[in-house]
Amino acid sequence: MPEKPMSDRVELRRVSKVYEGVTVVETLDLTIAAGEFVVLLGPSGSGKTTLLNMIGGFASPSAGQVLIDGEDVTDLPPAKRPTATVFQDYALFPHMSLLANVAFGLRMRKVPKAERLAKAAEMLRLVGLEGFGNRGIHQLSGGQRQRVALARAMAVEPKVLLLDEPLGALDLALRRQMQEELVRLQRRLGATFVHVTHDQEEAMSIADRIVVVNKGRIEDMGPPDRVYLKPASLFAAKFMGESNVLGGRVVASQGGEVKVETALGPITAPGNSAAGSAVHLALRPEQLLLSPHQNGVSLGHGRVEELSFQGTHCRCHCRVAGQDLILRAPVSAGLTAGQEVSLYAARTDVVLLQR
Repeated sequence: MPEKPMSDRVELRRVSKVYEGVTVVETLDLTIAAGEFVVLLGPSGSGKTTLLNMIGGFASPSAGQVLIDGEDVTDLPPAKRPTATVFQDYALFPHMSLLANVAFGLRMRKVPKAERLAKAAEMLRLVGLEGFGNRGIHQLSGGQRQRVALARAMAVEPKVLLLDEPLGALDLALRRQMQEELVRLQRRLGATFVHVTHDQEEAMSIADRIVVVNKGRIEDMGPPDRVYLKPASLFAAKFMGESNVLGGRVVASQGGEVKVETALGPITAPGNSAAGSAVHLALRPEQLLLSPHQNGVSLGHGRVEELSFQGTHCRCHCRVAGQDLILRAPVSAGLTAGQEVSLYAARTDVVLLQR
C-alpha cells in the first residue's frame, strides 16, 4: 500500500488565549511549514500545550485565527480538523486488540471493515509492530504502546500530527530510542509534526525548528543549533541548557562589536547596542577554555571550587572575581578542586543579550 503524504502548512494568526481573566497565550503569530518537525519547548505553564490544543481544536483562541493548508479551522471541533493528537498517556482502549485500537478512528469515519483492518495492519508494520495485531494492550511495553498510539493517529491520514509530551512516561534509554524513531517516521512520511516537550535535549534531538515559549510568549525560534549557541533572549539562554550569564553595561559600540564592562572586566563581543545600555553576555560551559584563543577574550583568573566526573568531561564550578562560572573541561586537563585556573573564550562565542 503506497504511503500518502500527510503534510500541510499550519498558521496561527494573532492568536491569544485567556482563561478566567488570566492571559495564558499572549497575542502571537506562528507559521509551521508543510513537512516540518517543530517542537514547542518551555517550562510547565508556559502556554505550549495551549498552543498545541488550539491547533488541534481542544481549545478555542480568545482572539485570532488557526489555519491549516489555508483553510480557517478556528471554529471546527477536533473531529473535523485534518489533525490527529498523540497524548502522553496514549489513551488506548485496554479492551481492544492492537489492530482494533489502530483501526478505531477509521471505524468512526465509516471506512469499510476490510479496508480499515488492512490500513491498520499497514500502520502497525510502519511502526515496527507487524504481526502484533491480535495482542492486548496489557501485553505491551511502554515504548510499544507509544508506537500503537502513533499508528492509530496516522491511520486517519491527518495533515498534521500533534504530539503532547508523548515520551514523558518512558525511561531514559527508551525515550532516546523513541526520539530516533519519531524522526525516522516523520521523514519517511514527509508529515508535519508539532511536538510539545519541556525537555531541552529531546527538543534538540528531534526538531527541525524549536519554538521556545515562556509566559504565553515566543521567546525564540529557529534551528536547534542556532537557538542553543546564539539564543535571542535571556530566558532562552538560561532555559536551553546551562549558561554562564554576566550582566554588564556597554561602554563602546563600533563596527558590529560592543565593549561591555562586567564583573570580570571589559569583554568585547559581536553585536550592536548603544553605549550606556544594560545588557547580558552569555557563554555555554563548553565554550570556556583553559588556554588563550586566537581573537579571544580573557575571563580572568580563579579557582576550581568543586568538580564532578561526567564521562566525556568534568563539570567544574569556578570562582572568578566573585562570579560563579561553570566549565566543562576535558578529562585530560586533570583539574582538581582548589586548583588555580585562567579562563578564556573565543570572541565569536560570546552572545550579547539585550532582553
